[in-house]
Amino acid sequence: MNYLVIDKIIKDALIEDVPSEDITTNSIISNESTSTVELLCKEEGMVSGLEVFKRVFDILGDVEVKLYKSDGDRVYPKEKVGFLKGSTRNLLVGERVSLNLLQRMSGIATLTNKYVQEIKHTNTKLLDTRKTTPNLRILEKYSVKVGGGCNHRFNLSDGIMLKDNHISAAGGIKNAVELARNNSSFVRKIEVETENLEMVKEALEAEVDIIMLDNMSLDLARQAVQLINKRALTEFSGNVELSSIKEISEIGVDYISVGSLTHSAKILDFSMKNLTLI
Repeated sequence: MNYLVIDKIIKDALIEDVPSEDITTNSIISNESTSTVELLCKEEGMVSGLEVFKRVFDILGDVEVKLYKSDGDRVYPKEKVGFLKGSTRNLLVGERVSLNLLQRMSGIATLTNKYVQEIKHTNTKLLDTRKTTPNLRILEKYSVKVGGGCNHRFNLSDGIMLKDNHISAAGGIKNAVELARNNSSFVRKIEVETENLEMVKEALEAEVDIIMLDNMSLDLARQAVQLINKRALTEFSGNVELSSIKEISEIGVDYISVGSLTHSAKILDFSMKNLTLI
């Protein structure tokens, strides 16, 4: 991860939480006080964001962080994941921001891995989307990779995807693809969103690189995959759930994108406990 970006995320979060000072901590803890505290996991899952957690305290300063796990490891209730030692004030100031980031990232990795396990018997790859928390995309997409998924576009500058509104604005798939080819670099792949077999045929005629099968029924998507017949990569998207992804993958699509990996993942609970003055 790019620490120039990560540090800005952390500093902005710290400023949000501590706009001037931590009046509770500063009223009862001296500046010279030092302590130890443990980082504990409260439920089973896959951890992601440990270095981000540590970076919060690197930025605050005067805190040493020892980690017993790495991103991608399984963690379990009551397991000690890390040990912190240093400025009591900084331990308390950084507690909530560091835990919020770690919990959010670990929740995404945990959910992603559940989806990955459902399709591991196929060649289909799991993708995330741009349905991410504003300003946290780099952390959330990183966590998808930790969980075993793959990243779709990071942003609108990262690839050409002609969705329904683009197609409508351009007057159809053929014209949209032609305009995209004429006005962008030749190294860019072009993906087109389709909703029925007629649109799939238009996309094939335009020789696009990737055809998205958007919100199609399983039967219709199966027909589309057969029609495409490896002439383009295929991506299934829309209303994919943990209970349905296995069956979708078995129709032979190359990719399945799931927005809920990042917009609906439940946090994985961690806490900083057993603070002891030294």
